Amino acid sequence: MKKIISLMVTFVFVLGFIACEDNDNLEFTVQAPQDSVAFTNTLLNEYIITPQTSGNIAERFVWNSVVFIGTATEVTYDLQVSITQDFASFESLGTTNDTHMSVTVDKLLALAETAGLDNDPTTDDKPNMGLVYFRVRAFVGNGGTDAPESISDIMVMNITLPEITQGSGIEISSWGIVGSGYNDWGNAGPDAPFYTTNTANVLVAYVTLLDGEIKLRENNEWTNNLGDDGADGTLEVGGANIVSSAGTYKITLDLNTNTYTIESYSWGIIGSGFNDWGNDGPDAEFHYDYTTDTFKVGVKLLDGEIKFRLNNNWTTNYGGTDGNLAAGGDNIVSTAGFYQVTIDFNNNTYTIEANDVWGIIGSGYNDWGNNGPDFNFTQVNPGIYIANNVTLLDGEIKFRLNEDWTTNFGDDGNDGTLEAEGANIPSTAGKFRITMDLSDNSNPTYTISSL
Repeated sequence: MKKIISLMVTFVFVLGFIACEDNDNLEFTVQAPQDSVAFTNTLLNEYIITPQTSGNIAERFVWNSVVFIGTATEVTYDLQVSITQDFASFESLGTTNDTHMSVTVDKLLALAETAGLDNDPTTDDKPNMGLVYFRVRAFVGNGGTDAPESISDIMVMNITLPEITQGSGIEISSWGIVGSGYNDWGNAGPDAPFYTTNTANVLVAYVTLLDGEIKLRENNEWTNNLGDDGADGTLEVGGANIVSSAGTYKITLDLNTNTYTIESYSWGIIGSGFNDWGNDGPDAEFHYDYTTDTFKVGVKLLDGEIKFRLNNNWTTNYGGTDGNLAAGGDNIVSTAGFYQVTIDFNNNTYTIEANDVWGIIGSGYNDWGNNGPDFNFTQVNPGIYIANNVTLLDGEIKFRLNEDWTTNFGDDGNDGTLEAEGANIPSTAGKFRITMDLSDNSNPTYTISSL
């Protein structure tokens, strides 16, 4: 839309005793910009939004800078959003003199509610997917209806609210793993949990152990604990410590027979789309999510191909097409970006969904980004993020979103509570498990446990 304001200014010149009978009318025109304002960012195919990520940035809108001919007034940009494509009714998300503005997930959640979307699968009249529309207006002056302006083309965003499910039926059991091989006998955090399975009294844990010893105990206390006197896989009440070796394992506890097994178990992503088929570091490690009985990893992928493999070797590996897993199957095409990747062995499926990924940066890890990418967290339960096997240095660290400083956390009081753009967190050389709990937006916390 282009509007032209003509300013008619009459100058009367009186020179000595000579008066001009006619005034000279000079016209100055504030014209539309040389180039119309237009978005320069590209949207994802789908934006999956949940209350657990409400504080995250959903998208950063970027547009070109425009100049209005005939005025030196600074240009103002107004980012607008509507739930209808005709913008018959719209909301201003804010004005700025910059050429970018971020939109958070909580704003999209509010728009979804206004548009009549919800995540309840029983409300047939309220879908969980819909479209919202964005445009940017550039103007000078007070922005009134007479102000010269330029309005961009409309950008369409597809948002999805994942429907509520009934859960996996898997629960955290009362049993856990304690020892020098895991948590310094309870001095370095809670015991590693066992989870229920579809078989009564058969429990499973997915855990990274150290060289040392472990025992199995109930409720994080010693009242009821099990060891192995003969190192033969049979458990005895109060029995001997079980020797552990550094690695990642699946431990199965059968309380029906008082037996246990420990097997190497770690799923990861390998490929030209992540680590140059293993030549550029270890595979991206999956973490178990008991709420869905699946394995997940938050990861930054590259343009290329990937596969999933067990224990960082090719003996057991999966590829696939169209979201279906196949043993030894085709490589899976990957596109550069940040994702949550999920593998579901109950249904032999996988999903690769664009998602925000938190990471660890600092002099205590990657020289503030100068020595490689951030170490990624994985959201294993709603609002709960884990970074496992993190090798830290003496220095400082922070947590940031999508390898960008727009959204970052530090700790002003060094008390385990996170603050937006807070102080750097001191780090000590060693290997650690770091957990962020963002389930309560008003009180985000973190823990750093030695491995």
